[in-house]
Amino acid sequence: MLAQPGGDRPWWWVEPRGGTEGSGGGGAGGGGDLKHSDGPWLRAAGGAEGLVAHLGPVKGELGRAHQGLMAGAGELTALAELGTVRASWERRIETARDECRSLAGKLRAVAVTQSEVNEAVKGSFDGVRVAGPGPGAGMGAGATSGGKP
Repeated sequence: MLAQPGGDRPWWWVEPRGGTEGSGGGGAGGGGDLKHSDGPWLRAAGGAEGLVAHLGPVKGELGRAHQGLMAGAGELTALAELGTVRASWERRIETARDECRSLAGKLRAVAVTQSEVNEAVKGSFDGVRVAGPGPGAGMGAGATSGGKP
């Protein structure tokens, strides 16, 4: 068996900057920025919409297939049950299409909401001033460097 990137982690796992070794990552000075976009959400919505389109003609194809089959069925009782089975499949197909339609809308809404939240959070930091590097940068008030005061 070949080793997978990330070992036994799920497919969506992304290592923090600096990898898993040492102090890299989200700690002080690690530069652990969270980056995401609406791309995956929109691709998933497109996939759900594609399933709606793909399943669209299935009901008609199923109906045409049953017409030919039932015409030659004669008195076979097992084939007579196909009407019940067909109705069940038609309901399932329509339920799947409805679910995919609903899911596509919800995925697009997540992308919009995520973007709005990102802008709101970014805007909340606009008034924050960051001190530049200089003597004592990074040390709290009254802190010393370990020597005598």
